[in-house]
Amino acid sequence: MAHIMIVDDHPLVRAGFAQLIADTPDLKVCGEASDMATALKLIESISPDLAIIDLSLASGSGLDLIEHIKARDSDMLMLVASMHEESLYAERVLTAGARGYINKQEAQDKIIQAIRQVLSGKVYLSEHMTERILNNMVSSSEDKRDIEALSNRELQVFEMIGQGFATSKMAEQLNLSIKTIETHQAHIKKKLNLSSAHELTHRAIRWILEQG
Repeated sequence: MAHIMIVDDHPLVRAGFAQLIADTPDLKVCGEASDMATALKLIESISPDLAIIDLSLASGSGLDLIEHIKARDSDMLMLVASMHEESLYAERVLTAGARGYINKQEAQDKIIQAIRQVLSGKVYLSEHMTERILNNMVSSSEDKRDIEALSNRELQVFEMIGQGFATSKMAEQLNLSIKTIETHQAHIKKKLNLSSAHELTHRAIRWILEQG
């Protein structure tokens, strides 16, 4: 049973999501919040498997909330469900730390599909948005050479970053120290000419999407 938390400032929207989840046998709502402060307290106390987050909240923004959650718990899974234009926000929410974006107007089965996909460790975007990102990203031969310049271990770390692994989880899975993982990340940033952890995460996610 996966425990889902709903963060939205509209009671009717929360009720709609709660009913949809209640009608799905292997999913359960474990908490609801309308603002950032309440959401952060609830997540700390109940540790949900997934948080569904709107971009517009009673206080603060969904993007800020995602970044705060990610800073506290890098393994927390988050799916954005919003009325905002996907083309403007999808990449931003992925970079902030969410693992998917879906429009609230999508059919119920699509919303459940998005929830399940994120819970399984994958990124969820609409087919249109995935295609758009990949088209925008059509890698130049120079970009490909940059990736090919990574060592086998660096490529492995790069792939795990794109899949949403936290540094501690990478260290555990690869049987390496956190310091060693951080060193690999620094080498990757240098080889790919990236200046920050956000840029590295963004590039890695886009690369994962490109690989299909």
